[in-house]
Amino acid sequence: MFLTEKQSDVLAFIRDFIADKGISPTLEEMAQYFGVSKITIHEHVKALEGKGAIRKTANRKRSIELVEDAGQPGIADAPVAEAPSITIRGRVAAGAFIEEVEAEEAFTLDDLARDVHDCYMLRIEGDSMIDAHICHGDLVLVQPARDAENGQIVVARIDDEDTGGKKATVKRFYKERGRVRLQPANASMEPMVLARPDVEIEGRVVGVVRSRL
Repeated sequence: MFLTEKQSDVLAFIRDFIADKGISPTLEEMAQYFGVSKITIHEHVKALEGKGAIRKTANRKRSIELVEDAGQPGIADAPVAEAPSITIRGRVAAGAFIEEVEAEEAFTLDDLARDVHDCYMLRIEGDSMIDAHICHGDLVLVQPARDAENGQIVVARIDDEDTGGKKATVKRFYKERGRVRLQPANASMEPMVLARPDVEIEGRVVGVVRSRL
């Protein structure tokens, strides 16, 4: 089993926490330890569960269990995997026909962000960002950040009064005299204008992957 560096770090923390306290850590405790958001930790935990490194019970706060074969090295000691590579075979026109140019090079998720191991992906629901070529069903690569420059596409969160939690959206971010404007990239939709303290930046969108045509 191959884990990314961040996944290996999270798994090692879970293992040490259970060994020390006899219970598994909560998402809040892990987020505080690593200095990241609960969403980021949730993505790491979800990936570890998908790879069979841990198992957990839904809707229970401390339900993470390690999955390690007796007599085998701990999964947390597994080698760190490099980002998967896809071969770019060359160039082809999207306009008039041109001679196909073959010049192989490797492409990995590292090409989308400086440190892809700190990033996570979210699947887009809705059409508010279609003019930025972010469509319903696409995956966006998000780099955790607490602030953004005007015009950058961000994952922004606000309080959800109905659930007491948070709700999030992907929009272009603008600071304007004590308020924040979250601008859709869709001419048919109006911007969201909110008081600056009410908006929390979760991260910046640094890449888009279209999962289907």
